[in-house]
Amino acid sequence: MTATAAFDNAAEQAVLGAALLAPDTLDTLGETLTAADFYRPAHATLWEHLTSLRALGSPVDPVTVGAHLATVGDLDRLGGAPYLHTLMQAVPSVANASHYAGIISGHAQRRRVVQLGHRLTQAAQTGDPTTALAEGYALLGDQPTPSGWQVPVPLGDKRHLPEFPAHMLPAWVASYVLAVAEFTQTPVDLAGSVALAALSTAAGGRAEVEVRGSWREPVNLYTVAVLPPGSRKSAVFACMISPLLCAERALAERMRPVIIEAELAAKVAGKAAEKAANVAANAPDPAVRDSLIADAAAAAMHAEGIRVPAKPRLIADDVTSEKAASLLAEQGGRLAVLSPEGGIFATLAGRYSGTPNLEVFLKGHAGDMLLVDRTGRPSEHVEKPALTLGLAVQPDVLRDIAGMPGFRGKGLLARILFSVPENTVGYRKIGADTIPHEVTEVYTTSLTALVATLAEWTDPAVLPLTRDANERVLDLEREVEPLLAPSGAWGHIVDWGSKYVGAVIRIAGLIHLAEHLRDGWGKAIDADTLDRAIVIGRYYAAHALAAFDDMGADRTTQHARTVLAWLTRTDTTTFTKRDLLRALKSHMPTTADIDPVLSLLELHGYIRPADPAPRPATGRPPSAAYLVNPEVHRPAATLTALRTERRSA
Repeated sequence: MTATAAFDNAAEQAVLGAALLAPDTLDTLGETLTAADFYRPAHATLWEHLTSLRALGSPVDPVTVGAHLATVGDLDRLGGAPYLHTLMQAVPSVANASHYAGIISGHAQRRRVVQLGHRLTQAAQTGDPTTALAEGYALLGDQPTPSGWQVPVPLGDKRHLPEFPAHMLPAWVASYVLAVAEFTQTPVDLAGSVALAALSTAAGGRAEVEVRGSWREPVNLYTVAVLPPGSRKSAVFACMISPLLCAERALAERMRPVIIEAELAAKVAGKAAEKAANVAANAPDPAVRDSLIADAAAAAMHAEGIRVPAKPRLIADDVTSEKAASLLAEQGGRLAVLSPEGGIFATLAGRYSGTPNLEVFLKGHAGDMLLVDRTGRPSEHVEKPALTLGLAVQPDVLRDIAGMPGFRGKGLLARILFSVPENTVGYRKIGADTIPHEVTEVYTTSLTALVATLAEWTDPAVLPLTRDANERVLDLEREVEPLLAPSGAWGHIVDWGSKYVGAVIRIAGLIHLAEHLRDGWGKAIDADTLDRAIVIGRYYAAHALAAFDDMGADRTTQHARTVLAWLTRTDTTTFTKRDLLRALKSHMPTTADIDPVLSLLELHGYIRPADPAPRPATGRPPSAAYLVNPEVHRPAATLTALRTERRSA
């Protein structure tokens, strides 16, 4: 069971609705429930407001609550006034509110048990059993940590997301991913996501998975990893895609004689057509002119029919939509946009043209026919475009793209597999092990072989599923469908969730082809491969929830995360409001910006006011001071070390 599996959205709605219908229930429910017990961040925030209003003696009815939420800026974030009425309608019986609260509390405890397992494992790996026990008591009993602080409540997103399950990839890919992550001291998530993009580059457009009936999924993916500046994104990209650049050069060299021959043939045919046209134009005898014109027309058609192949291209970087469409037409509908930066998003939003143009990237993922108009040449139809996207972007870019016109509404964000790893900067090991030569050699040889095997396919190879594999897909569909309901856990990202099963199938296709480098096109995808793809899919589902939460976060929450990052980066244990204003003036220029942020961080248990300093007889009064929860400085745990046997080898 995963930490996200234990929740009951209907019970959460029923408790909140009961509190709105019968505020007296808050007096008893507040003794057993806290905001941290709610799974959905919006429900947790609303519970905080309801209990706070009740404690202040204010009315707790939909009108008053709605006005209060609007005043503090949380109304739209929680679903608007209509959602308050939805909550009241979701209550089967107010009398059963305590029963619903028990369901919520039970699920919260289950999530804590799962979280306890992860954190106990992390603490045990440090070799400090005292720390492990303290972590366990703090989580299970919700008791204070040894420092006297409570474990803080996450700011809407989950602070400890799952790590990329590299072991689910084929062995030659997993070994290299782990080695690159160790050498660069970066989260394994980054190398893992780029590895999937590399496999998609090699196989995209050259194979598709036949699920059942007319349902087929191409094997190209869009992956985006989110990491701050200085995270060595470029170094990871260079390692992961260098074999693709070598393969691209090899394909170009192989095609060079063919291109030269075609160019020469086209030039000769063009000259012959021009000469035939001149002869026909200068013919003195009308009787033979018609025949000469016919010969000239035939020569011109022959010259026009000669196609000079384009130089093979696997990868582009920061291209416009128009250029991407042109390259897709030249390359038989196959192309990858791989970059350690996110500039492509601004380009798609209209940085140069002033008008958003997403069609190529929407159709390039779905495989829908694309009409390409190019200057000086006839229009071309790309029957089944297969575009790969592999990017690493900064957190600010992630938040910006949510507001770019059409990105959410037209479905571009729904096509992206987001990875939001924990930042390892500040915890990196100096002098990390280099990538073993044999690991690099196997990765390079294998990825190059996959490119070469599939390079000549014009029509995609069809990869069927075994009967057991198809049953896995059906089980996955049954699991996902309830999550997509308006009240489901994925109800707020239904656009992304609707493409989730298809994404898992695409990942399965890539794993299959990477396991069978030279004959994967002739084999069916088995159940084990589907199971491995599902594990990777669950990873991306958890990270998608965090990514969309971050994209939809209000300004106060974004600022609070900035403050937390500053506290972590500077190892600050105490600070004053003046310190914060001075350090983060570019983010929060006034005290009015800081006050709601400090209130939010205090509410979530990250900070608390320090005892006020004595007021001096003269001069300015001291700035308000705060203490920092030691949990803020708990080390990140996303680095994946090489296994002992590989290190000793």
